[in-house]
Amino acid sequence: MRIALHTRVRADRIAQYEAAHREVPTELTTAIRAAGVSSWIIWRSGSELFHLLECEDYARLLSELEHLPVNVAWQARMADLLDVVHDYSEAGAEAGLPVVWEL
Repeated sequence: MRIALHTRVRADRIAQYEAAHREVPTELTTAIRAAGVSSWIIWRSGSELFHLLECEDYARLLSELEHLPVNVAWQARMADLLDVVHDYSEAGAEAGLPVVWEL
């Protein structure tokens, strides 16, 4: 399944956000892949961040990562950089952007 998400980086933290993503912990990327993600791309337009995930089951992904210590630490780091964060709770499964048009 494909899931599109929207988050927002704080305007004064863009450089730190991009630097953090150059060094995502291997333990986290391994866990993300193990939870069924085959691809996760983030684009930035100003402070707006757009994510496209390809995964087996988005709700399962959230469930497997929500309490994983490496993800909890990463989310705490991101919370300091973001105005709009990615929701790893069960409610976050409804956070995907609706498809409006596709070719």
